[in-house]
Amino acid sequence: MMPVPLRLSPDAWIDQLFSAKAVRKGAVVRRQIAWVAREIGDSRFRSEVRRRGYRLVRTADQYIVICHDGPIEILF
Repeated sequence: MMPVPLRLSPDAWIDQLFSAKAVRKGAVVRRQIAWVAREIGDSRFRSEVRRRGYRLVRTADQYIVICHDGPIEILF
């Protein structure tokens, strides 16, 4: 049998997500909505994105976090 992976605490999950190289460069990160809900909950995730001054986009079954606070223009 394969061992069951340990789940991170909500704080550790957030720290791991927002310490990613893409975040530090002001890029984007993408996470599946169901996974976010299961791991830390939507409200906690949204609060953390807002606290950091980032932008959050929901499309289909994905959250996309734009990891900077500059202007955004949706072209089409």
